[in-house]
Amino acid sequence: MAVNWPGLLSIGVFYMIVLGTGIWASRKSKREEKKCTGNRSEVAMVGGRNLNIWVSIFTMTATWVGGGYILGCAEVVYDPTKGLVWATGPIAFTMNLIIGACLLVKPIRSKNYVTLMDPLQEKYGNNVAAVLFIPALLGDIFWIACILGALGGTVSVVMDISSWLAVGISAAVAILYTLMGGLYSVAYTDVIQLSLMLLGLWFCVPFILTSPTSANFTATALTKLHQEPWFGKLELEDTGRWIDDLLLLAIGGICYQAFYQRVLSTATDAQAKMTCYAGAVLCPILGIPSLIIGAAAASTNWNQTTFGSPSPYEQGKSGMILPIALQHLCPFYVSLVGMGALAASVMSSVDSALLSVASQLGRNIFKNVIYKKASEKTIIVVVKVSVFVCGLIGAGLAMTTRSIHLFWIVSADVLYSMMTPQVTCVFYLSKWVNHYGACSGFVLALLLRALVGEPLIGLPDVLPLPWDKIQEDGHRYRLFPFRTAIMLITTGTILLVSRFAVWLSERGLLKGISDAETDTNVHYMTPVRTDVEEKDELNKDQSYLSSQGSNEEGEKC
Repeated sequence: MAVNWPGLLSIGVFYMIVLGTGIWASRKSKREEKKCTGNRSEVAMVGGRNLNIWVSIFTMTATWVGGGYILGCAEVVYDPTKGLVWATGPIAFTMNLIIGACLLVKPIRSKNYVTLMDPLQEKYGNNVAAVLFIPALLGDIFWIACILGALGGTVSVVMDISSWLAVGISAAVAILYTLMGGLYSVAYTDVIQLSLMLLGLWFCVPFILTSPTSANFTATALTKLHQEPWFGKLELEDTGRWIDDLLLLAIGGICYQAFYQRVLSTATDAQAKMTCYAGAVLCPILGIPSLIIGAAAASTNWNQTTFGSPSPYEQGKSGMILPIALQHLCPFYVSLVGMGALAASVMSSVDSALLSVASQLGRNIFKNVIYKKASEKTIIVVVKVSVFVCGLIGAGLAMTTRSIHLFWIVSADVLYSMMTPQVTCVFYLSKWVNHYGACSGFVLALLLRALVGEPLIGLPDVLPLPWDKIQEDGHRYRLFPFRTAIMLITTGTILLVSRFAVWLSERGLLKGISDAETDTNVHYMTPVRTDVEEKDELNKDQSYLSSQGSNEEGEKC
């Protein structure tokens, strides 16, 4: 099949709109830098803490309603082995944002933190926190891969070009405008992307539902027609796994730096909470078109469409069911609108993920661990290099699988199992934990998660668990809520080992309880000099040199 030139033109126009918005926002970012008397890096990372409330709501919502969410929901509903009951995303994201508003806005904003790693470094010191940063880094990298895979797959379906080329083009566009203006570029492009997605996907739904090749999707919800009913089944034995998947997204999401960037970019606590509550309402609403399209695709006789037989599921293309449905179940020009909307939804998260991981690498790793004398300009350069490198890594991973839902779950899995205990302890159990407990919990969580395995990414499932089912391929189908169990065991380990370390220290059997954990007056971070401070220091040096020169001339006379 030849290249789809009208489709290429429509998405090209969308990319130009996004780039134009990013360029405009980057100029606004530079104007804010001139006004700001604080750190220039904070303008890039948290928008100078004065982002407009409406822009904050748009960017918070667009961050969660991205490629993994939109394509993942459709994939799960269409998949005959899962169905609607397993599409936990809309409920989980609502829970996630409400939990964040109620429990995390106040503690993260109370000390004007910039990243999630700041309180960890304040509590445990820079080096220990750098180790704890590893799962956060992996989670963001997998998230970037998920989003770029969704975007590349979407473009490849529409344009009939290779997936790796589509991923590369999409990654280049997202990296470019993220480099231009930091959070301002990300936030203002999110406004455009979310608007296009809301209008475009809802515009396509009536055409998909009235397609002559699709049966009434309400009739196929509980009745088998072309495949198993799209509503799905939740057996009693699967309850633990379902709850595990729900909590994975609902609680694991509080460990993403992208969430804290939005919370910290507003001027007040009230605005930050309002942003979260508005996002909690909008996320499920924006997920409805994706769920409907997945149900319609499950009700379609694909042999009668231009896609042909076998069906997308039989060809292993469930992860791309949404763009496939738009292309083959809608009139041509309607599908172009839908593709632009889909590209908007997918790209709206990749910029957030890139900026969040780059901010932590620049501030918490480079500045606080590697080179403590780094200036503001150096930090910003490191952040931009990190955006580029992480984008390349994510693009490389995105080319390895067709399942968007896979990377979406693995990303949240890493953070839920390994980071949730650390975040919970540092915010709410800080008096009872120390770096001995944190390190022990980290090692135990890593060991347990590795032993439980993940066949989808080639990690063998070595550790047997209760209620396991052995599948035909020899892998274990886990019914036990192991992720939640690992999270709870890790939290308990952090507390127990921390108390044991204190007990040993009180008896003189253990040394090394860090001052950063016991003295609240110790400032753990190497202070980042502001532009004003750098200029003042330069002026002092010049004045000193001038006075020295005058003295030397006087002595000669």
